[in-house]
Amino acid sequence: MSTPLLLSPSQLQQLLLSESPTDSATKQVSILDSSWFMPNSPRKANEEFQEKRIPGAQFLDLDEVSSPHELGLQHMIPSERHFADACEEFGIDPTSHVILYDTHGVFSSPRALFMFRAFGHEKSSVLDGGLPRWEAEGFPIEAKPPVRARKSVYPTPVFDKGMIRSYDQMVSNSFTDLHSDSAVELVVDARSRGRFLGTESEPRAGLSSGHIPHSFSLPFTAFLQTRTIPNSSMQYSTFLSLPELRNALVSHVGDHAEAVIQGKRPITTSCGSGMTAGVLWLGLKLLGVQNVALYDESWTGYASRASSKIEKAAN
Repeated sequence: MSTPLLLSPSQLQQLLLSESPTDSATKQVSILDSSWFMPNSPRKANEEFQEKRIPGAQFLDLDEVSSPHELGLQHMIPSERHFADACEEFGIDPTSHVILYDTHGVFSSPRALFMFRAFGHEKSSVLDGGLPRWEAEGFPIEAKPPVRARKSVYPTPVFDKGMIRSYDQMVSNSFTDLHSDSAVELVVDARSRGRFLGTESEPRAGLSSGHIPHSFSLPFTAFLQTRTIPNSSMQYSTFLSLPELRNALVSHVGDHAEAVIQGKRPITTSCGSGMTAGVLWLGLKLLGVQNVALYDESWTGYASRASSKIEKAAN
């Protein structure tokens, strides 16, 4: 039976309660806080994790479990061995069910799920609503110092190269017309509409806003709904229902949506730095889209190169 991409807090609690005792050094369920904040945010993900977390969770630093990049880009997909080494430090083995969450609700955890799935770790899920929803629904929170996991053994996996797009692939695809060839990839951009059109500044100083030619604006927030914690002003995000996800896709890419869902048109997600592109990737996977990739460098890598063609008009 395939592992669900999303779990609710109650489903995770049931999973934890059903976990059978074992003498193995690895846990059957491993929970990772994969929270990440924009560079201009005052919030620090690891500091917040130290203060409060789902019981037994460990902290996955997506900027640390990554590969170096010629442009100095952060959280690029790690090497196969680096990923395996990180899993071993977390006490994860290939049979572990890995649950990923963040403190926004849904923001960076889909990127973490993308990484696990790209390395063939299919037994992995995102906690829909993350830590805020878990706490709002009355499930336990841990505040004592986290306990380090017992190291496991994780064989070097095989990375699915088809799940990632490079700069050269994106440039080549941008020269082609979607209407001329069904093999041309539809590129969807998770940044805000203003950044896509060049009317808003990028959060990274000196970087031009705008978009890749022939790409479509699909802000990651279009796939999410905002919930408010009762008797509080605090909010968090969760994914829309499947019909709502489909409607959101149609409203942003029009007739191309059906071809994407039916597998007749490949699609690639992009964003500012490869993080919220994961939200679009996961939303598309929830819709059953098979042929979906992610541009790892995303806009920061593309716009940092002087040779890149940048458009600012609506498509």
